[in-house]
Amino acid sequence: MKTLIIVPAYNEEEAISGVIEDLKENFSEADILVVSDGSRDRTVEIAREKDVMVVDLPSNLGIGGAVQTGLKFALRYGYDIAIQFDGDGQHIASEIKKLIEPIMEKNADAVIGSRFLKDSPSLFKSTFGRRIGIKFFEILNTVLIRQHVTDNTSGFRAYNRDVIEFMAYNYPTDYPEPEAVILLGRNRFRIVEVPVKMRERKCGRSSIFGFKTIYYMVKVTLAIVMTALRYRLR
Repeated sequence: MKTLIIVPAYNEEEAISGVIEDLKENFSEADILVVSDGSRDRTVEIAREKDVMVVDLPSNLGIGGAVQTGLKFALRYGYDIAIQFDGDGQHIASEIKKLIEPIMEKNADAVIGSRFLKDSPSLFKSTFGRRIGIKFFEILNTVLIRQHVTDNTSGFRAYNRDVIEFMAYNYPTDYPEPEAVILLGRNRFRIVEVPVKMRERKCGRSSIFGFKTIYYMVKVTLAIVMTALRYRLR
């Protein structure tokens, strides 16, 4: 099946070369699209030197806008599977086969790579505050869509053609990962999780830390509830 790996990247010049090399070495059967989200460093230049497709957004849209750009590309050029793969070095290319297997076997429309399933061989652990937040969203989303998802904030995902067509025009932009789970569940897509390994990011740090974690949880909770109430599009 024609597969596209979407790599959203914002100022990832230190990591992007290794990410592309990992993908080429361990999952060479897919095309790679780096979506630079208004990067101000050498992310675009390095990606082009690695001979992959690049979309250079003129301004920073956020992770949601970058991923949606990749999904629109996948829709336009007829890809059957789209894989979201972060540009900061956390995700491991050899784990992609786990994500696409349920889609290939037609057992899922969307697959999420989880750090928190019982058999997940994670190489790192989130902070205590983050784990509390992730557990809260696990419970909240289970109540709202009646599908159990343990890692709602994971950005390591695979989508089939039906989801590509839907999400290309409906992908959430504010808090895309947890909101996308609600959007998919409310519109009757089959979501499956698989256990995956992830690394710590190779450079930089998350924008969500300290007191921002509480602020993030409140904002995301409101966004999730509003999405659950508003969106039944299929």
